[in-house]
Amino acid sequence: MSKGKTPGEMISDVNKPKPLGLFAWLRGRFFAGMVIAAPLAATFFILQFLITFIDDRVKPLLPPLLQPETYTNYAIPGFGVLVLVVALTILGAITANLVGRSLLRATDRILSRIPIVKNVYAAIKQLTEVLANNQQASFDRCVMVEYPKKNSWCIAFVSSHAQGEIGSKLGTSKIGVFVPTTPNPTSGFLIYVEESETIALDMTVEEGAKMILTAGLVVPDFDPANPNLSVAEPEVRTEKLTEQA
Repeated sequence: MSKGKTPGEMISDVNKPKPLGLFAWLRGRFFAGMVIAAPLAATFFILQFLITFIDDRVKPLLPPLLQPETYTNYAIPGFGVLVLVVALTILGAITANLVGRSLLRATDRILSRIPIVKNVYAAIKQLTEVLANNQQASFDRCVMVEYPKKNSWCIAFVSSHAQGEIGSKLGTSKIGVFVPTTPNPTSGFLIYVEESETIALDMTVEEGAKMILTAGLVVPDFDPANPNLSVAEPEVRTEKLTEQA
């Protein structure tokens, strides 16, 4: 026994974490910096790509008189985005009057008679009209369904109860659930099942989408003592990264 130390102090010394070396400390700080910088850098590059993509396609359509390069020695980033926003606003104002609605109906009739084009145009138009007329349209909640076989469960999003012809033939007790694919949650399958055959989840639709997008690597926090309490964004603690290093 060390002189002058009680057994409790000796146990505390044993459990005390060893100080990190210089290389381990630097490595931990490096990975902590990556965790902070990666989302910022990804967001910046995605926005830069979208702005450049729109600029490259809108600006060539403008006459030289309206292009900023005619009066300056450098291009103005985002000018094409601004022109697109103004053009869409003007288009919406034009179609709001009688003449604009007549032109829109004529365009619909023309596009609806062109093979292949009519199918694509009709599908996109129906989707945009649903979103425009019902801005609250969104998935209701997150559930688990037994798919694609028994004892095999996957995350799904509830859309609505069966309606129209489907509701008439299957019964309105059926609910439509969207089963997304990984890692692209924008594609998937629409399935109608009994609500009693699903398992309700406390996670939000956004949290479920993140889990699918990351193939289950990002899992929202869950407290069994408070099942209705869900954490929207798992907190990243750089101290843990340093300790693990």
